[in-house]
Amino acid sequence: MAARKDIVVVGASAGGMDALQKLVAGLPAGLPVAIFVVWHLSPGVRSVLPDVLTRNGPLPARHPEDGDAIEPGRIYIAPPDRHMLLERDYIRVARGPKENRFRPAVDPLFRSAAYVFGARAVGIVLSGALDDGTSGLWTIKMRGGTAIVQDPADALHRSMPLNAMENVAIDHKARAADLGPLIARLALEPAGPDRALAEEDRRRVEREIRIAEEFEALDEHVLQHGELAPYTCPECHGVLAQIQEGRIVRFRCHTGHAFSAATLLDGVTEQIEARLWDAVRAYDETVLFLNRMGEQLAKAGNTKAAELCFDKAREAHERSRPVREAALRTETLTDESVR
Repeated sequence: MAARKDIVVVGASAGGMDALQKLVAGLPAGLPVAIFVVWHLSPGVRSVLPDVLTRNGPLPARHPEDGDAIEPGRIYIAPPDRHMLLERDYIRVARGPKENRFRPAVDPLFRSAAYVFGARAVGIVLSGALDDGTSGLWTIKMRGGTAIVQDPADALHRSMPLNAMENVAIDHKARAADLGPLIARLALEPAGPDRALAEEDRRRVEREIRIAEEFEALDEHVLQHGELAPYTCPECHGVLAQIQEGRIVRFRCHTGHAFSAATLLDGVTEQIEARLWDAVRAYDETVLFLNRMGEQLAKAGNTKAAELCFDKAREAHERSRPVREAALRTETLTDESVR
C-alpha cells in the first residue's frame, strides 16, 4: 500500500489560538493522520490548548510524554518549555536550546518531520510574528513534503505565513477554516517519492535535530555548517555561524541557540535598550550614592566636601539625561519594520 500524507505538523504563534480552533473544527472524525502542533507559549504557563482543541474538534488533543507512540487520529501539542520532535514510531520531548528565542519552537518539529517522514509530511504555518517555521517548512519541501500557509489576509498576525511564502515554494494557501478539509483531502493522496537532501544539508539537519534533543552543539560541530558571523548570540553571547538554506539566512551559536535573521535582529535591538537602561541605572545609583555621602558630610560639618558630592551628583544626573532619552526612543527592529 502506498504511503499517504499522514504526518501533519503545524506551527503557530501570536493569533494562533483562533487559527488552531478553526483548523480542528474542520477536521472529519476518524481522520487517519497524526497532527503535531507547536504554539509559542511562555515557560511556566499552563497550556489550555489540549482542552480547547479537544472541545472544538472531533480528534482528541494532549501533550505527549517523551517516548509516546505516534497514533493516527490524535493531536499532539508540544508541552510548555519543551521541544517536540518526531522519530519513526514515537515522539521525543526534550529541553534543547531555544530556537528563534522559543522553546517549544516550530522549526525543530518541522525539521524532524521532514527528516524522518519525507514526502509523508505536511507542514502548515499559521498566524504569528517574525518567522519561526520558515526554515523547517523549507526542509519539508526539500524532502518532497507538502508546504501550506494560512492566508496572510486571514491571519491575525501575518508575519509567519508571509515569511514562509517569500522563502518556500508553497503548495497551498488557505483560510484557517478551510485547512481542516484540505488536510482531509491530502490524507487521501499518495505521498509520492521522498527527495534526498544534499549531503551537506542532510548532515546539518541531522545534527540540528540532535541539538534540539539535548545533545551538545559543540560535540555536533554545528559551526562547520556555516561561515562565522561577526555577531554574538543574544541568549548566551556565543559565537554564531551563518547558515544558508535557499534564500533563507539564519544563525546558530556554538552552544546551540538558533535564530532566523529576523529573530536575531529583534534580539540584538532588544539588547540595545537593555544596555542603555543598565547605563541609566548605573548613573542613578551614582547620583543616589553621592547625595547620600553629601548629606552625611554636611551633618558632620564638612560643608566643602558635601558641596563637592552634591556637584558631582548633579553632573552625573545631567550626563544620564541623553542616555535615558536614547533608551526611551529605542525601537526593537523586526523584518517588518525595516521593509
